[in-house]
Amino acid sequence: MYPNAFEYSAAASFKEAVARLAELGSEAKVLAGGCSLIPLMKLRLAEPAHLVDIGRVPDAAYMREVDGELRIGALTREADVERSPLIATRSPILADASSVIADPLVRNMGTVGGNLAHGDPANDHPAVMLALRATIVALGPEGERTIPADDFFIGLFETALEPGEILTEIRIPAPPTGSGGAYVKFERQVGDFAIAAAAVAVRLEDGQVADASIALTNAGPTVIRASAAESALAGRAPDDGSLRDAAAAARDEAQPWPDVRGNAEMKKRLAGVAVERALRLAIRRAAEGRA
Repeated sequence: MYPNAFEYSAAASFKEAVARLAELGSEAKVLAGGCSLIPLMKLRLAEPAHLVDIGRVPDAAYMREVDGELRIGALTREADVERSPLIATRSPILADASSVIADPLVRNMGTVGGNLAHGDPANDHPAVMLALRATIVALGPEGERTIPADDFFIGLFETALEPGEILTEIRIPAPPTGSGGAYVKFERQVGDFAIAAAAVAVRLEDGQVADASIALTNAGPTVIRASAAESALAGRAPDDGSLRDAAAAARDEAQPWPDVRGNAEMKKRLAGVAVERALRLAIRRAAEGRA
């Protein structure tokens, strides 16, 4: 199926895109990599009258350290995250997620910013950003503002971006000594959305879990922070018992719905397994000094 007719314009900067959105109003949508929006348009699930293309904005695709933060430009391609030496050493959890998004064609076109701004609970980066306690930078008619990842995803395909705002950057704080993270995903076939997936970040201190951050993909109407699972680990040695307790708590916190990928009970069980496996990998990375 083909999309309905629409008008198209390409912005040379984020500021120009924001001005264009203000001019066009609610009938306009932002186009970045197009890997989420275009399929919806083909199915007539989205029918914008105008597309404002930000894919040509210069210097908006980058990964760099600034003042102790990892900063990722909104137009950074998933394939670049997957292959980045900086990401491999600084935050391998990001490469974990990018490497299991769809297929190489999508990863070569899809952007990190688009993955987040789409607000799909089945997308892989939202859980990772919660686990890493990232901050989202948005530019709108009133200027720039920052939004903690925990406050960014507010509903099914709904984010905290205000009308006319554009996601421009993601900022991830430097991991403390003894930190490790991982993302584990179960899927029916390569490139599919997750049956269940989990992103975790842990910090070890004196042989115990000093801090844990756990988030679940495709386990509810929006990405879920598994707070009870985090509490189950706090102050405990990262042994089989504590990991099983965290997995059980995460399983109870998951709120999946049945679909072609499985019934709700199976998805909850897999969410628990994903949490335990991600924790084991994150703990190993923490011990090796790989965040």
